[in-house]
Amino acid sequence: MALQNPFLPATDLTTGESSAGTALPRGCTFPEPDWRALAPFWYPVAFSHEVSKEPYAKPYATRLLDERVVLYRIADGSVVAARDICYHRGVPLSLGHVEGDEIICKYHGLRYDREGRCTCIPAHPNGAISPRLRLDIYPAQERYGLVWVRLVDNGPLPLPEMTEWEDPDYLQVLPDSVAIEAAAGRQIEGFLDVSHFAFVHKDSFGEPDNPVVPDYKVTKTAGGFVADYISTVSNYAHGYKHLNPSGFQWHRRFEVFLPFTAKLTVKFPGGGLLHILNAASPVSARKTRLFVPICRNFDKDAAIEETLDFNYQVFAEDIAIVETQFPEDLPIDLHAEAHFPADRSSVTYRKGLAALGLGRSYTA
Repeated sequence: MALQNPFLPATDLTTGESSAGTALPRGCTFPEPDWRALAPFWYPVAFSHEVSKEPYAKPYATRLLDERVVLYRIADGSVVAARDICYHRGVPLSLGHVEGDEIICKYHGLRYDREGRCTCIPAHPNGAISPRLRLDIYPAQERYGLVWVRLVDNGPLPLPEMTEWEDPDYLQVLPDSVAIEAAAGRQIEGFLDVSHFAFVHKDSFGEPDNPVVPDYKVTKTAGGFVADYISTVSNYAHGYKHLNPSGFQWHRRFEVFLPFTAKLTVKFPGGGLLHILNAASPVSARKTRLFVPICRNFDKDAAIEETLDFNYQVFAEDIAIVETQFPEDLPIDLHAEAHFPADRSSVTYRKGLAALGLGRSYTA
């Protein structure tokens, strides 16, 4: 008996056709099997503050997996996500504006309600409305200061977890997003990598004289895996290394939520906890928009600018490497690149992507 991947749209096993019926975006940069494997997952596509609450607001245009997406707020403050096109003459709805619960096309004034139904054609106010004039609405929700969207809804699927964002004992910091000319899979794997600290991050926090990677444990979970890494490499920025107690063991926990989100928790001296949610949103196969909500339960009165500057420096150091990697896409075939023991997280990550149904050669 053939088995279905629970993360993929249901498929007729006799014809091979997807019951989701979702057409791939025009000019899609992903192989079709990869796109269909990725489309059911949640990805952040905008900051909540980027989707205006003002009356008659202009909608927000973005892209996800090559699909043009429009976001807008309706009267109750909730966000609606839809394919960014009016099916009358193909004009992006993001050029229009919002009134109450309706988005209005700029070209001919067609109005669509929160369910995507066309409610009015101004040129023929009393005429029949074609059922083809209906928007493709996507599931959307707000969490951690971000708007998350999934292009295919094939059943309940939780968001990546960062409960500290709602905890009053934590300071919440939301850096600007970062545009990366690279595949989301490459970015996530770089975030999980622990053997590059001494070399790539030597100007921010890395310790060139401390490059050894102790053995660490990886545990699989329902949505990915957890890697617990303990070493003497300090997470303090240069200039603050004197705060590091001699011999202190730094515990870094990586929680991976396949396909492209990972949460890092760092245990600081004195019981402080730092949480970083690395959410790589695949704009296209080789373009990524990175969102990184950060929480910490210490130094809550310190200037946020210093935290932001440090993180932007670390991002820049990583991006300078990730954007040069070749092949540009992340190899799924474990024989395509060499590995050593410190790559345990990387190997587990690639196996996890393969289990989702992504291609054995490359994926974005």
